[in-house]
Amino acid sequence: MSNPGFRIKKQIYRPDKTLVDSFKSIPVANIGDNMNRIGCMNSRIIPMNSAPLLGCAFTVKVRAGDNLLFHKAIDMAQPGDVIVIDAQGENSYAITGELMILWLRRRGVSGLVVDGCIRDLDVVRKLTDFPVYATGITPNGPLKEGGGEINFPIMCGGIVVNPGDIVVGDSDGVVVISPADASDVLIKAQAHNAKETQIKNDIENLTWDRAWVDAALKAKGCEFVD
Repeated sequence: MSNPGFRIKKQIYRPDKTLVDSFKSIPVANIGDNMNRIGCMNSRIIPMNSAPLLGCAFTVKVRAGDNLLFHKAIDMAQPGDVIVIDAQGENSYAITGELMILWLRRRGVSGLVVDGCIRDLDVVRKLTDFPVYATGITPNGPLKEGGGEINFPIMCGGIVVNPGDIVVGDSDGVVVISPADASDVLIKAQAHNAKETQIKNDIENLTWDRAWVDAALKAKGCEFVD
């Protein structure tokens, strides 16, 4: 019998690793711009260190202030996964801290995104190879009463995240890409990168063509007054 709100899905689809790895070094902003600027998590989700994020979403929904399901998730996630937690934005309790994060890192998990708080920031800040994103910091530890789901669709940072979605993060924030869209998004984002490289060269050489600005203003009916 189905038990929504307290259930675990054991198997998920993960896209080809080559496709996932192709997003390495592409800025989140460039990816987001080529998803019509609605694919990025909102500004509540901030980086806790400078490690870049890339992997497949392993989704967890927990009851506010409770991390029992997350404890199960850290033993289930595979190398290359990014655990993405809907902690309902709870800011009174940390969902995780040093020990769980070090365990994830040791097991080859690629990162952690929490719509909620963490603790042990001094340790997390020093991790150069394990990215952590969250909404904030609090020393209060979580409860372990249960309730929640693993590997079902969740909401994190204002974005629906499905198990197996490609998750990319940098200092600007986090973007989520459906595997079904990933190949097309990748082509657009790579072209965007190439265009920005050319613009940077034009800026350096003082040759950046800015005529489009006045053209756009005139097309929209802007009045120019001497």
